[in-house]
Amino acid sequence: MQLNSVLFAFALTLFAGLSTGVGSALAFFARKTNTPFLCVSLGFSAGVMIYVSMVEIFFKARLSLGAALGDFNGYLAATLAFFAGIFLVALIDRLVPAAVNPHEARKLEEMGPDAVADKSVLLRMGMFSALAIAIHNFPEGLATFTAALRDPAMGVGIAVAIAIHNIPEGIAVSVPVFYATGSRRKAFGWSFLSGLAEPVGAAIGYAVLFPFINDVVFGILFASVAGIMVFISLDELLPTAQKYGEHHLAIYGLVAGMVVMAVSLLIFAR
Repeated sequence: MQLNSVLFAFALTLFAGLSTGVGSALAFFARKTNTPFLCVSLGFSAGVMIYVSMVEIFFKARLSLGAALGDFNGYLAATLAFFAGIFLVALIDRLVPAAVNPHEARKLEEMGPDAVADKSVLLRMGMFSALAIAIHNFPEGLATFTAALRDPAMGVGIAVAIAIHNIPEGIAVSVPVFYATGSRRKAFGWSFLSGLAEPVGAAIGYAVLFPFINDVVFGILFASVAGIMVFISLDELLPTAQKYGEHHLAIYGLVAGMVVMAVSLLIFAR
């Protein structure tokens, strides 16, 4: 495995994780949430993730496992790994209280001092949101890194999709911390740190799994990544997009994301 490929995959994962800082920066210059923008963006992110997971990632996982285990056993292993990925993220989501879950849609105006007068409550909200994002971002980092390592073009699409969906997470951390402390530096710092869980997840996954990589390990990992991204899209991105705006805007964004991902894969397949 070439060092350049590993560094490129890690750089994409770092980019995706640190986009929480973009959400933090946007929050400092806006008084109200731009709901149409977030609605379309989150729908777009979901479209990219769903399309690439079902059309490309699961298919490659099945091929890899089929080559090692035979067609039927490979298909069975890929299916089980796919749902194992879904179960993993669902379990993480269940362990995070809804009140501080960054995937629960909240607007800027719902997190300010007019909505919550107690600064200690605001600070606690921001800290718990940062912790929740770190927990969620860990498997996302592994997903981005694995995809980019196997197929750089596909990795770019996934990294962009995850980066978009990290923007409102950065808002969820920085706004309550800023209003509680009055410090933009602290608010941005906590948002930035929460995003670092994504490259940390990639680094740990690489250190633990990749020394033992073969067709079976890769296939199981890739099928699990597909399950993780489908669950994120269906449970987090699309519901949040619809809460931020109109149903049709979310679907338009979804279709646009699928089209862009499909065209990208076609271009790089030539």
